[in-house]
Amino acid sequence: MSSPITATTPSAGTRRAALTDPGYQAFAILRVGFTVAPILFGLDKFFNLLVDWPVYLAPWVDDLLPGTAQQVMYAVGVVEIIAGLVVAFAPRFGGWLVAAWLGGIIVNLLTIPGHYDIALRDFGLLLGAVALARLAQRYHRA
Repeated sequence: MSSPITATTPSAGTRRAALTDPGYQAFAILRVGFTVAPILFGLDKFFNLLVDWPVYLAPWVDDLLPGTAQQVMYAVGVVEIIAGLVVAFAPRFGGWLVAAWLGGIIVNLLTIPGHYDIALRDFGLLLGAVALARLAQRYHRA
């Protein structure tokens, strides 16, 4: 039996049903959040308005990569903007991309003394990104 949410040509009634489904609402909230946040944070890597981003780059990572820490942040910003766009247009893949990116950020932060609280916060975000990817699998046709 086909769910009304996965119908290929949804009617107005089917769309209303999808919008009242708590699971779909959670998917929509996560999709918007994981689209907007990475794009905004990625853009801020170029301006450092929210925070001085290079401070969050572990010295060993900075030593591995060419250029200055700020130049690395420019590259990070581009990746984050792309990740946000992938979430917007292909959340089934974008959720996993953001989760993997957050995993790398967590490893980086765990190697900087005094940044463990931020690593823990990013672990919570990673869980949210995984939830988005799983919900996107369920609602990708809605």
